[in-house]
Amino acid sequence: MGSGLDRPLRLDQGLRPEACRPIFRQFGRLHLPGVLVQEDAIALHRAIVGAEGWRRTVHVEDGRDAELSIEEIEELGPEQRAAFEKGLHDMARDSFRYVFDSIRVSALAQFDQPVDPALVAIWRFMNSETFLGFVRELTGDDRPAYCDMMATRYLPGHFLTAHDDEAPGKNRLYAYVLNLTARWRADWGGILMFLDDEDHVAEGYVPAFNALNIFKVPQRHAVSLVAPFAGDQRISLTGWIRSAPPAPGES
Repeated sequence: MGSGLDRPLRLDQGLRPEACRPIFRQFGRLHLPGVLVQEDAIALHRAIVGAEGWRRTVHVEDGRDAELSIEEIEELGPEQRAAFEKGLHDMARDSFRYVFDSIRVSALAQFDQPVDPALVAIWRFMNSETFLGFVRELTGDDRPAYCDMMATRYLPGHFLTAHDDEAPGKNRLYAYVLNLTARWRADWGGILMFLDDEDHVAEGYVPAFNALNIFKVPQRHAVSLVAPFAGDQRISLTGWIRSAPPAPGES
């Protein structure tokens, strides 16, 4: 697989998903540290950081995304880039918007599009009985059958506004974030925030290396704006665990 990943990933043998199940069932979400063998998490981080094919992903409107290559972003002059970023932030004021870098691994792999082989191998691990069986045991739900995946990279100014992940016909059961951020501080932003009915932050998860965040869909949440002084990249694998794979032609 390269980048030190020359064998399948390994879940940490000390995990006891059945012991976490009551907490997950009570709150509908869980932050689980140390989910992978540490050396595998380090190699996985290296593979993602070194992967090619990153694109700036922006939610425009009406469920549509726009994607720009990183090269296109870098070609913008300082004034053009500032205007572009201001426009994104203005649109996010009162509506669902997001901006971050991504590699849509599962969508690319399904249609035989170019994608880093190491990331394809990671996606296959997430769809193995090892991982899906772990999710079933953790949740007490025997329906998980497929895991889609994209690599995400949040840089200063990136964000994800409030939403609940519900999408009829997509068969989404649970959302997940496998954190691979090397170091992070809460005041750098990028916090996965769960919101209550009055828009208070009921709970927040700071990015933590080799930690799995998993939560039931639908559930209202957001990722806070990454501060301009953030000292690292917020790196993760994320997606939805579904009861069935997507239909042909569907992502």
